[in-house]
Amino acid sequence: MTVAVHTRDVRRRMLAVTLSIIAAAAFAWPFVAEMSGLPTAIVSTVAVGIAPVVLVGILISAETTLREPRVLALVGVLAALAAAARLLSAGVAGIEFVFVVVILAGRILGARLGFVVGAMAMAVSSMVWGGFGPWTAFQMMAVGWVGAGAGLLPLFRLKAGKPFLFNEIALLMVYGAIASYAFGLVMNLWFWPLALGSGTTLSLVQGAGLAENAASFLLYSLATSTLTWDTVRAITTVVTLAVIGGPAVKALRRVYVRPVLDRKVFSLRVMKDKSVS
Repeated sequence: MTVAVHTRDVRRRMLAVTLSIIAAAAFAWPFVAEMSGLPTAIVSTVAVGIAPVVLVGILISAETTLREPRVLALVGVLAALAAAARLLSAGVAGIEFVFVVVILAGRILGARLGFVVGAMAMAVSSMVWGGFGPWTAFQMMAVGWVGAGAGLLPLFRLKAGKPFLFNEIALLMVYGAIASYAFGLVMNLWFWPLALGSGTTLSLVQGAGLAENAASFLLYSLATSTLTWDTVRAITTVVTLAVIGGPAVKALRRVYVRPVLDRKVFSLRVMKDKSVS
């Protein structure tokens, strides 16, 4: 019975990884169109259509981790808190606090539940805000990845059964800065050709070559968000984690306990999911 459960769990993890790779291709559809030679209109339409399907598949793959009622309740509370954080700060020159909640959730709850918190936070806030559109599935996916990435961060050596909190918060701060810039890049990537069209020096040009188009995209992203919105988001996330990260991690660990180092991801020891204590 235990072997069967473990096998199903491994399959669900592999499904989530496979679907995430497909989602990454949907984000990178401009380069897929360039490399495949297919018309950009067709590739972009397929990408926009496949993104929500892949997102639902990843969320379904996390279903087994949500069967414990107390886990479901905790995930719901954190997703609602993250959604509220987004609503309170959305549109204010890049100042956003949603990443703080999502990163803390991913670190404590694990990669799969971190993804769920991030994705559901964007869904709930978009529903309240009235901001649903073709971009919503991409936003949910990208913020979900932020939470999942936090759950895959390595642990430090344990002392008296507890991680060194200072090192852990410093790690989350570095990760928060990187995630803030990475989020801006991936969100710009799928929207870049649609925003510029074909009449500018930074537009996607089919047949121009992958290197030339990649350079155009990086310049576009640098000018439109990296130096402004993404930088403010990174600063906001890092400073907020520095201020509340320690107490928040302690509080979350009081209600959610995972076993110590017992599995590896890409040769890094990480914590494994476990039910609320």
